Amino acid sequence: MNSTMAYDGHCAEIVTQTGLLASCLREEGADLTATVPSCPDWNLAQLLHHLGEAHRWVEEIVRTRADRPPPDTALRDLPRDTTESPAEVADWLTSGAELLAATLRATNPDSRIWTPLPSGSPRFFARRMAHETVIHRADATLALGADFTVGQPVALDALDEWMALGSLPEMFDFHPDRRALLGPGRTLHFHATDTPPDAAADWLVDLTGDTLAWRRAQEPAAVSVHGRLTDLLLLIYGRVPADRDTFEITGDAELLEFWLARVLFG
Repeated sequence: MNSTMAYDGHCAEIVTQTGLLASCLREEGADLTATVPSCPDWNLAQLLHHLGEAHRWVEEIVRTRADRPPPDTALRDLPRDTTESPAEVADWLTSGAELLAATLRATNPDSRIWTPLPSGSPRFFARRMAHETVIHRADATLALGADFTVGQPVALDALDEWMALGSLPEMFDFHPDRRALLGPGRTLHFHATDTPPDAAADWLVDLTGDTLAWRRAQEPAAVSVHGRLTDLLLLIYGRVPADRDTFEITGDAELLEFWLARVLFG
């Protein structure tokens, strides 16, 4: 998958986004028992431990040049109770992100390793963990009632990655129900209203063929959604609903809801 950001940029964002999350935890005096609205099965402590364990899990894969996945129990089996303070969790998150970034930087990005989807190189994990961290930072800030913003290059790349992953043919194997999305006339257009023209912040999702497809394009569609770039990021990743007044929706709103319900990001 081509990326609008370089490998080093993804490595840097893992640390940057984790640092922003850690600062939010310290400044907000976070209640780690608070429910995370965008991940309602988790409280804040579980969300943060999932992210920190994911960083460490990927670091092991990259460091050992693994050809199969190590156990991921630690990032799946998440106890609700914790005796840690927000500051202690923030420090733990930061150290894990720094360790992952350092291991990625010390590794040939084209080395052959196991990845859960086609790629087989550290490039996949650098990009995936950068945007995993972005979105879970959003989850945490939403839970804390804080403002979430992200820079334009990172948001653009996060949306491109989401579109690319969601369009892989393998996704039908993991999510057979997504075949129901395909049909004549089913196209969706997303346009960021707060970016300059050279950002080309338009995405066209095409469901009219035999597979899910997307392209950066400003074209007529069955349904069109206009909104700020960060809001579109949160909408498409399933973190905010489409009925917010921050979105201007024209056309087939039922198609939008149908699509959003079947392409949820974990």
